[in-house]
Amino acid sequence: MSSLDQPLSSPASLPKPPQFELPSQWVQRFAPLIAEGGNVLDLACGSGRHARWLAGCGYTVEAVDRNAVALEALHQIPGITTRCADIEGGPWPYSGCRFAGIVVTNYLWRPLLPLLMAALDKGSILIYETFMLGNERFGKPENPAFLLRPDELRHVIRGHLELIAFEQGEVSAPRPAMVQRLCAVRVGPLRLPD
Repeated sequence: MSSLDQPLSSPASLPKPPQFELPSQWVQRFAPLIAEGGNVLDLACGSGRHARWLAGCGYTVEAVDRNAVALEALHQIPGITTRCADIEGGPWPYSGCRFAGIVVTNYLWRPLLPLLMAALDKGSILIYETFMLGNERFGKPENPAFLLRPDELRHVIRGHLELIAFEQGEVSAPRPAMVQRLCAVRVGPLRLPD
């Protein structure tokens, strides 16, 4: 049998496009508060699920992570700029920068919290969602250094940002966890979603 006589590859044998995790419902809910077309920082972006989604919504996204391999997959996506940086051990790479929005999910490094608030322009939005104490019974993270204390995010922003929404407690999806979620604005004009 010649190569022309061999059957074409079946769909099951062709490489599948990468499947990306869906963006957080919390991020999807509050991202419309970010100024249209604004620049957004996706802090500790990991595989870039939020950076991809935000860029698809028309935002200009700065995706930062210390994992250069994960960032490689984001290099060619329009609307996304990547930066490989150790934001825990190295200098803060955004000194003097201002963002229309900052998104942080599944990540906590307390020394960065004041820097994040300082990087918000007037009217800018902070969307934060991560694990809290009690999550150790579900798995990682279980180290208290990486788990928020009850009401911690709400206390951190007091006097700096205006609270829009706050939740904390047990969730069942995408997997069982204890989480804390916050959306806040640097005091200034605020456009509520329709």
